[in-house]
Amino acid sequence: QVQLVESGGGLVQAGGSLRLSCAASGRTFSYYDVGWFRQAPGKEREFVAAVSWGGGALFYADSVKGRFTISRDNAKNTVYLQMNSLKPEDTAVYYCARGRTAWGPSRDREEEYAAWGQGTQVTVSS
Repeated sequence: QVQLVESGGGLVQAGGSLRLSCAASGRTFSYYDVGWFRQAPGKEREFVAAVSWGGGALFYADSVKGRFTISRDNAKNTVYLQMNSLKPEDTAVYYCARGRTAWGPSRDREEEYAAWGQGTQVTVSS
């Protein structure tokens, strides 16, 4: 069973940057799309970004487009989320998730994902 571990969260001032990593176990990680979601206190979990299994297709929520970049290194079984120009409203627990079906597509709906990490906290101060 695949395990996903997020890292790279922390406290940063508004305008700053962080890079989140999602490291996965298993030899078939490269067969699946991967997404990042986030959940702020008192709010529902929301889609942030997704990358196709081969890395050629990228998808972003409107709220992060132009500021966040998702990428993957299948040789390292790792997906990244580079977050620039951070805003206080980006404060949330960030989760990575592996797609439910090999070769995709998994995009912006939670039900398209079958394995989730434990999350990493991102806090942006004003």
